This record gives sequence, structure tokens and C-alpha cells, in this order.
Amino acid sequence: MIEVSDTSTIGAAFEAAARTFAERPFLAVPRGAHRPYHRDGYEISYADAARAVGALREAYGRAGFGHGHRVAMLLDNRPEHLLHKLALAGLGICCVPVNPDYRPNELAYLIDHAEVDLAIVAPERREQLDAGLAVATAKPPVVPFDALELLPAPARPRRADPVTGASAASILYTSGTTGRPKGCILSHGYELEAGAWYATRGQLARVSPDGERIYNPLPLYHVNSSVLSFFCAMLTGGCQIQSDRFHPDRWWTEVRETRATIVHYLGVVVPMLLARPESPQDRSHSVRFGLGAGVEPPLHAAFEARFGFPLVEVWGMTEMVRVLLDNEEGRPAGTRCFGHPVPGIDVRVVDDRDEEVPTGVPGELVVRHSAQTPRRGFFSGYLKSDEATAEAWRNGWFHTGDVVRQDAAGGLYFVDRKKNIIRRSGENIAAAEIEAVLLAHPGVAQVAVLAAPDPIREEEVFACIVLKNETDRPAMAEELFAYCCGELAYYKAPGWIYFLDRLPTTGTQKIQKHQIFPDGVPPFDSPDVFDMRGRKKRTPLHAAR
Repeated sequence: MIEVSDTSTIGAAFEAAARTFAERPFLAVPRGAHRPYHRDGYEISYADAARAVGALREAYGRAGFGHGHRVAMLLDNRPEHLLHKLALAGLGICCVPVNPDYRPNELAYLIDHAEVDLAIVAPERREQLDAGLAVATAKPPVVPFDALELLPAPARPRRADPVTGASAASILYTSGTTGRPKGCILSHGYELEAGAWYATRGQLARVSPDGERIYNPLPLYHVNSSVLSFFCAMLTGGCQIQSDRFHPDRWWTEVRETRATIVHYLGVVVPMLLARPESPQDRSHSVRFGLGAGVEPPLHAAFEARFGFPLVEVWGMTEMVRVLLDNEEGRPAGTRCFGHPVPGIDVRVVDDRDEEVPTGVPGELVVRHSAQTPRRGFFSGYLKSDEATAEAWRNGWFHTGDVVRQDAAGGLYFVDRKKNIIRRSGENIAAAEIEAVLLAHPGVAQVAVLAAPDPIREEEVFACIVLKNETDRPAMAEELFAYCCGELAYYKAPGWIYFLDRLPTTGTQKIQKHQIFPDGVPPFDSPDVFDMRGRKKRTPLHAAR
């Protein structure tokens, strides 16, 4: 394994890995006629990846890009995203991955907020990016990812100081509780230590030094695949198998054909796979364990019994992805436990006054590295929001916003989210962002967005709306749904729309969400509730050019 610390740089670590594991496979893509790229599959060795990364690095450097610049990347889950990421990191350039489901206003916000110096794009996404740039204040140059000979000189000079472990490697945008997503700044040291942490957990999650093949269908604009599994693979001589996204009809074919030994999942994956007809091929694979979160306890045990490998439940977040995990040998499956405190992750469960709660009592999970170095291995801060960073780190502990309980043996169990966040199919959705969009519609007087339980996607967006004027409610539901889809990524649009005559408020007119459904159950069967879930569809890619 390549040894790293919080002072290591990604460029140096990759060069060491390429020398050590030269002929081993580094990145792979399953076959897929549905994609506009690598339809026959793809695999590249460490040595060949090093040559490709070197050529990209030379092209960026020759154009004048370097330490301190930021590059937006709209490449979906192409393996080239990871090669460009390594080339950028080698020069001290910060990559800003772009969610391909973003609508123009969301794209414009990211471009302006991150102040990117350049955007690189896949051909099938150029029209989408141009639509975002049309409403953005900033107008960075745009270059196809495979035509770096077109790179212009940057508008501002690169920094002269050397790249270090503290240099920014990525800015990942994650939903906050007050509206627009927050940009999490991740350093070289953070990203490498996250991979090393995963690689050394052992027991049920043992990573072999002989080279694992990690199948990860999760998006590269998330920390799970772009940092956690990627750097675990790189530091141990493994291969990251990067699918474009999860689909139950393709999962097992891709896992078998790529000879995956580890798979990453979300809670939505397990019920979809269990719903498929049983087959003699159910155990015809090479998978030793799965790593993920959000599986309902009864399904957890059923999955392990049917498919023959353990599901290791984890807890982590973009701000700190050195995961806690339920990896102990002999642990019972499906208990909602996601692990125990270990050296390198101190844990407390606290009330609203930051005082520890008794064993078994739910409270907010707060974490740190240690008393001496509380922020080691954590994100560097929220971009342009020192106040939000300080608030998250109050009293020397990072406040996660997750409500958990702890048993007498130290086991941690997820209960709920304290933050006003909806968790749908692995995406964190800020209720406030959807509320702001709906309130901008001329027909809406009040709105409250909540999380509703969903049997497949864990939670769904439930929008409670008071109209300014009474109108045809079914038609208005259609209009508001289409309006949201035009302003927000498809998964953020309301899955349920509920029209009410009024919303409960305080004396100062603050909406009291907890009083909308006193028994905690939304009125799904009400004639004033409209089910839009079947209409939430990802926008198809433009035909490849």
C-alpha cells in the first residue's frame, strides 16, 4: 500500500502508485450500448494511466493553468473525469465536479459561486452547460475534455507557492439547510487519508493488497466514488470499475463481467435487486462484500442470505468521509448499526445544549479526529462561508445534523436527520431550496417542503402548498411540477404535491412544519394530494456528437 499522510499530495501519491502497480488495471468501465461513450467497455493500466495523466498535465500547464485555479468538469461518470482530476491535482488545480442533472440556474450558481477559471465538458453536455452559462454572471472559457489543444490562457496567474497536502483538490457541492448548496473544500490530504482509512478498516471490509476490483455506480460529483473508493483503489493497487449509474437490469451483468470483488450501494439498490426473480446466477459472482448505507434491517438480512456476501453499513459525509462502519466479524445483519467509535474518530451524542445524552437516548452525532487535532481529515471549510464553517464546528466538534443513539457497547444507530434535509436515493435535498423555487411562482402564497417516507427511495419530496387564489387543483399540480422541473434537478421536484387552505404558523408567521401532520403521517389518500413520483425522470442525454 502507498503510505500517505495529511501532508501528502495527490500527484506524488499517484506517481508512486503508477511505479508500484504499473501493469495492474487502474480504471475500468463495463460494456454498455446505452451510453454515448465506451460502449464496448474500457480498461486502462496504472502505467498507461500515468502516461495519459502526464499528457493532460502538460497540456494544462503549457496553457498556463496551475496552483490556485479551479476547473469545472461536466463529464458524467466517464473515466476521463478521474484522469483529468489527477492531472489537475498534480498542478495544484482544484476540480469542481458538476452534477449533470442540474438545470441552467443551478449550473449558473455553481459557476458563479466557485469562480471557476475554466470548464471542460463532454460533447453531449455542451448544450446544457451553455444554457447555464447564458444566465451566469461569470463567463469562463469552455473546452471539450478531449481537445485541450484549444485551451486558452487563464485570465489570472497561477500561484507560485508549492502544492501541499493543504492545497484544495476538489470543491464538492452538497445541499445545505438554508437554500443553495454549500461548496465543501477538500484538500489533497483529506482525499488521500479518506482512501487510506477505507483501505485499512479490515475484518468484513478487508481490502486485499493484491488488488481489489471496486464496482461503484455512484456519481463522480459525490465523495463516495470520486474520493472514498477511488483513492482506496489507487493506494492499494486496485481497480475502480466506474459504471455510469445504477440500473437493476444491468447491475449483476456488469458486476459479473467486470469481475468485481467489492460493490458500493445505496439503500435504493437493495430492494430493487431483491424484487427481481430469484435465479441460479444469484451467487455467480466474485463479490466479497458490499459497502453502503440506508438498507432497511429486514432487507439487509434477506439480501445477505440470497446473494451470499455481507453488506457493510457505513456512516460518512462530504465534510468527513473517513467512514464509521459496521464491519465486525460475526455482527448480526440488519440492526441499523453503522459502527463504533475508533481511534481517529471521536464521537459524542449530544442534546441541543451540546451536553451528552444518556445511553440509548437519541441525540445529534458530533465528531472530531481527536482532542489534539480535531479537524484532521475533515474538509477545509465551506467556500465563502466562514460563518457556516464555524457554526458546524462549534465547541470543537463537528455537528453532523444526524440524530443517532448509542448502545452500552458503543454501537451507533441512525435514527433521523436533524437538518431540514430530504434523503432521496442517495441525494441530499435541501427543503429550503425547493421552497424558494415554489414561492417564486406567482400562484403560490405559502409552502412547506418535508420528507415523506418512500418504500423504494427512502424518502420523497412532499410539498405542502397554499395557493394565492383557488383554482383547478389538478391543473395547478401539473403546472407547479413542470415549473420545478424547469428550475431544479429532476430528483428535487416534488414527488407529492398537497394543497391546503392554510399552514400552521407561530405568532411571528413562521411556519411550524411539525404541526402540519400531528401524527407524523402525510395524508397520501387525500383528494388534495397529487402523486407526481412517476413523472420524475432523469433528462436523457443528447445524442453523442
